[in-house]
Amino acid sequence: MKIAERTEEAGYRRVRQSLSGLESFIQRQVWPARLALVAAGMAIAILLCALFFRYGIKLYANWHQTRLLQQAGSMLQHGRFTEATQTARELVAQHPDSLPALYVLAEAAEKQNLGEAISSREQIARLRPKDPDSQLNLVFAALRFGKLDLARKALDQIPANDRDRAAFHVVAGWLASAEGNFAEQEEQFAAAVKKEPKNDLYQFNLAALRIHSSDAQKKANARENLGRLSKLVPYRTSAVRALLNDAVGRNDLSAADNFAQQLQMSQEVTFGDYLLCLNFYRKLDEKKFRLLLERVKPFAAKNPSDLASLIEWMNRNELTEEVVKWIEKLPAEKLNAPPAAVAVADTYAKAKNWTRLKRWTRKGMWGESDYLRLAYQAIGIRQSREDAPKEFDKRWGAAEQSTNDRPERELVLARLASKWDLEKESERLWHRVAENPSLRREALDALRRIYRGNNDTGKLYDVLQRLHESSPNEAPITADFARLGLNLERNIERSHTLAKEAYDRAPNEVNCAVTYAFSLYRLSRSPEGLAIIQGLPADQLRDPHAAVYTALMLADSSQIGAAKDYVDAADHGIYPEEKTVFEEARTKISSASASPSPASSPVPAQSSPKPASTPQPILWRLRCAKRDADVACNTRVTRLMETVILFTARFPLSRAQRGVTDAVEPINRFRVNAVFYGHAHNGILDGKTSTGIPVYNVSAPALRKTGKPYRVVEL
Repeated sequence: MKIAERTEEAGYRRVRQSLSGLESFIQRQVWPARLALVAAGMAIAILLCALFFRYGIKLYANWHQTRLLQQAGSMLQHGRFTEATQTARELVAQHPDSLPALYVLAEAAEKQNLGEAISSREQIARLRPKDPDSQLNLVFAALRFGKLDLARKALDQIPANDRDRAAFHVVAGWLASAEGNFAEQEEQFAAAVKKEPKNDLYQFNLAALRIHSSDAQKKANARENLGRLSKLVPYRTSAVRALLNDAVGRNDLSAADNFAQQLQMSQEVTFGDYLLCLNFYRKLDEKKFRLLLERVKPFAAKNPSDLASLIEWMNRNELTEEVVKWIEKLPAEKLNAPPAAVAVADTYAKAKNWTRLKRWTRKGMWGESDYLRLAYQAIGIRQSREDAPKEFDKRWGAAEQSTNDRPERELVLARLASKWDLEKESERLWHRVAENPSLRREALDALRRIYRGNNDTGKLYDVLQRLHESSPNEAPITADFARLGLNLERNIERSHTLAKEAYDRAPNEVNCAVTYAFSLYRLSRSPEGLAIIQGLPADQLRDPHAAVYTALMLADSSQIGAAKDYVDAADHGIYPEEKTVFEEARTKISSASASPSPASSPVPAQSSPKPASTPQPILWRLRCAKRDADVACNTRVTRLMETVILFTARFPLSRAQRGVTDAVEPINRFRVNAVFYGHAHNGILDGKTSTGIPVYNVSAPALRKTGKPYRVVEL
């Protein structure tokens, strides 16, 4: 039993030894593999951690950015513009090219009427250069904040294939309006309506503009459209306001009464609308006007801005004496601060109460309007003749200095200087204002009036050039610029080109048509110019500045009776540079009226008989200039013999066949020695009239056949 147990125990021992050896063997074989597995696992773990760290942060950043954008959008939607701006700025600091963040910044700035919108719109346009909407948004933002040069530059960058869209035409129209080019504004608005005729906003923009048109048909169509739009809630008040203005202007009191009642019942009525109604009721019924005025006064006194507006309106409508009595009854605290204080100063100035004006402006706290206090004080000193001009110069200089070179203040001061005929001061200020693109048009118009008033044609030409450059598509300005250039003989070639451009753009506008006709006359194409003149309404040609050119062309075409009528119409009110044209017309009329009869001798009477002699050579000086395949020749004759009679005539360049034929009668009547004709481009070199008077062809093509650029003729 014990032996068996020992044998079994020995067996177990051998098994354990075998297993132990096997385990040692396995451990010796598996350990390196295990180590490799552990290393691989650790490497995978590190790699996964790195990938997770890298992409996790990116995912978190994207999530965080999305969350911030959602927050900014929600803030913007709920009117929390400051918080939306801060959130969007945080995003832009991390991602400068984040378009959604830039959109939030732009819209938040626009909602708050902040100029920062421009920089955001510029960045968006830079990131999306081929997107027309981004460019148009930049134009609109630049327009809104007076950056007209930037707006024009951005608009010009829009590709041509994206310009035939309604949105483009609308923005281009508002830019034209800001530049003062109302003709182009109308064209652009009309183009927008043509592209989207069912868009009521576009229809309203065009109708509100055309209600002021001089074209009766356009005005009638605008009135009809505004009547339709006045029944639509979004446009009701604005349409009624425009219709009331129109009715008052047409003196249609019945329609105006209806519109005035509608406007006063509107929930969107403004204080300016009450002033508009006052305009109407003053025409309609003095009793109703007085009742409304007395009702408006206490309402206006509650708000300084409304109070100033009412005082200004009453001053403009010759109610200054009533204003003086009214302000004496108002509490001082309502009048001592701008804008009411400025309106009171203007009242005393209009009433010519210089003592009260100087007392009112002597002291006080006008804040940012203190420059106006100094300006009115200077006006009071000048008008009362006390210590002028030295004290005036001192006060006015202080007023200009107080503007701190801010364009909007300089504009107000320039308007005030013009109002009180301070020519030197207003000219200086308007030049400064003209440097600001958004105010340039008003400044240049004011300078134009100044230089036209004192007939400084040199400076006037420069101002018209700047006006044309700032508004090149405005036909009346182009015509004025061209005509002045022709009269002053400055940049003649360009003036002819501009005259044609103006006429092509507005052929029915009398100023443009007359200018182009005058240009054709100067190019020796009188019949063409006269045809344009004759196509215009006769009443429009009675304007002195049209009549002077009409008289010239009629006289040139031997229509002496009609020419005399227009000379009479042009006898007063023409510009100094037009007096040369006027005298030229009168000379032509006098020459025609003093023409000798065929039976009379063309040779002047002599105190003693003169022996007959052979005619001697005379010098013919020809000056020819080629333009548009036509040749204009002015012939001057130096008369060396009393038997030679000077005959000068102009012929149409493009009607060579008719030229000499039309002139045969005056040629024969004057019994001239010879005719030199420069427009028979395809004609023979020499010819004769029916009475044997020699005709010499001196056109450039004919002279080329002779091999010489001139002809010498003995008479």
